Amino acid sequence: MNNNANFISSKAIYKDVIFEGKCIILGQTKIGSNTIIGEGSIIGYPTKASIKELIKLKEVSWLKYDEVSVGAIIGENSIIRSGTIIYEHVSIGDNFEGGHGILIRENTTIGRNVRIGTNTVIDGYVKIGNNVNIQTAVYIPPKCVIEDDVFIAPRVCFTNDKYPPSKRLCGVTVKRGAVLGANCTLISGITIGENAVVAAGAVVTKDVPSNVVVAGVPARIISTRKEFNDKKSMWEIEFT
Repeated sequence: MNNNANFISSKAIYKDVIFEGKCIILGQTKIGSNTIIGEGSIIGYPTKASIKELIKLKEVSWLKYDEVSVGAIIGENSIIRSGTIIYEHVSIGDNFEGGHGILIRENTTIGRNVRIGTNTVIDGYVKIGNNVNIQTAVYIPPKCVIEDDVFIAPRVCFTNDKYPPSKRLCGVTVKRGAVLGANCTLISGITIGENAVVAAGAVVTKDVPSNVVVAGVPARIISTRKEFNDKKSMWEIEFT
């Protein structure tokens, strides 16, 4: 296949979309109006099962990929930056903004007003709510759930296998309004409660209650969310 070629499926539905350069749009992809698609992006990439069948038939081309892909859905007023790959069976709401080189695999649902940073990997079968901010180089594996209004700092690592490698996968759930600090690690199966804060570098091995701050390895409660907010407010006043 020629990765420098531009291929936009005849089945794709889009209007008032700006393609910054050469892109691949596959299957019945729907792209909302006032959206920008960055150069080198691929939307509607087929799943592994579909590609394996094409390899068996020795029919690997964008045209064949287009035939098997059901496409993806991208909402209005979105920015898909260069090098992004979005698989088929992905649905993204309005006002999405992504960095460069993002990977979003199949059966991922993303709500409205979501930002995802450069080089983040969402490895499929993930649910993300509205108004979520995911920063650079975050990894989110299958079966994870992120509710509305969550902030995820750079290089946070979610896990879904407590004793790897195993066949018993269980994702992490992050409840509404939680904050995850840079480089923290969340162990398979835990729940981060509403408005909880996980400090930078923490390793979270068990459920975190709502409205608390945890830190350390393993993470333990060190304060309340109210105390965190009070310190944040004082810091912001001091540097205003």
